[in-house]
Amino acid sequence: MQTEFAFELPRGYVDGGGQVHREGVMRLSTARDELVPLRDDRVRENPASLSVVLLGRVVVRLGTLPEVHAGVIE
Repeated sequence: MQTEFAFELPRGYVDGGGQVHREGVMRLSTARDELVPLRDDRVRENPASLSVVLLGRVVVRLGTLPEVHAGVIE
């Protein structure tokens, strides 16, 4: 069973150094991935941010970035 999926962003993410990151990999979410964001203060204050926090957990690579987190996804 395939658990990771490659994707390409049409415009990409531009990091602080001006480099554009388009290609990434995301994994299937787990029950924990879907439950942990419900305890996140950002999600409690604004339920619409659930998708951002969830994607921050399941995107495992984006270009050459050393770390992908909700701030990058946002």
